[in-house]
Amino acid sequence: MEPTKKMLIMNILDILKRYSDSDHTLSQKDIIEILEKEYDMTADRKTVKRNLENLEDMGYAIEYSESIRMTPNPKTGKREENIITSDYYLERDFSDPELRLLIDSLLFSTHIPYNQCKALVEKLKNLSNIYFKASVKHIGTMPETRPQNPELFLTIEMLDEAISKNKKVKFTYLEYTTKKKQKKKTRDDGSVREYVVTPYQMAAKEGKYYLICNYDKYNDLSNYRIDRIRDVEILDEKGKAFNSLDGVTNRNLDLAAYMAEHIYMYSSGNTRTKFRIVKEMISDVIDLFGMDVDFSNETETHVDVTARVNERAMFQFAKNYAPDVLVLEPKSLVKKLKEDAEKTLKAYK
Repeated sequence: MEPTKKMLIMNILDILKRYSDSDHTLSQKDIIEILEKEYDMTADRKTVKRNLENLEDMGYAIEYSESIRMTPNPKTGKREENIITSDYYLERDFSDPELRLLIDSLLFSTHIPYNQCKALVEKLKNLSNIYFKASVKHIGTMPETRPQNPELFLTIEMLDEAISKNKKVKFTYLEYTTKKKQKKKTRDDGSVREYVVTPYQMAAKEGKYYLICNYDKYNDLSNYRIDRIRDVEILDEKGKAFNSLDGVTNRNLDLAAYMAEHIYMYSSGNTRTKFRIVKEMISDVIDLFGMDVDFSNETETHVDVTARVNERAMFQFAKNYAPDVLVLEPKSLVKKLKEDAEKTLKAYK
């Protein structure tokens, strides 16, 4: 195939990608005009149709309509039926609503640095056509003040590799100063603190990305913000088996259950908790805790909720939504909340 012919089929594919969808179809004439105007190439209808058929044979999902037209046979002069194809468009892997959902998810996330988020949005936009790009202009711009961690994608890649190979990792961890700058966490003597963990899973929660792991010094689960992890190094040492950790009953991490129990991704033990809420909060409770909750003692205004949840998270949840949330059990948590409420009241006096 001559170079110009190779270019022709690629340019026709590019035209389909840029200018077509189910609402914006192209005729062979349209394709010929765009080829001449934007690619400085000429082609007749037969050539365009042959290249479209070749693209189909190569696996591209090209849709079109067919109609029957009576045309004269150049040899006999008699009018004969011919199938005419038109209304061509490229069927896409992602619909525009799906792309918009993915783009919105990036824009609303708080853990992806500005420049990387902007680059990803551009890549997603390029999966659609010129009509979708026009609509994306109405999306609000991202604040450039969001955290910057140029190692984020490398960190994710290395953590994923360590999880797959069941290896421990070592990293440093960032925190903010009063000057709103990030620095590596240090020990009391000023030396940079290094963390050695066994990684089990990565998960997103409320716009943030977390590593669920075991911190080597202890025998329970911890959560670390992935956007604050730096200097990841995969160690040769094999990771701790998940079922060897304290309080773990399953062989592998049940991510859905873990996320439901850790509504704020705090690291502490889980406990069976009973609390009373106003009925207007039922939807909020299901959103936060999932469907694995039990309701009881319902009145016109209140209902009791029983759930298994991370204790620190429940403490924060009860504080955030008091007095609409009242913890009933366990008594140890009730005591902590009373003491905290008394300290708060005293501080405001």
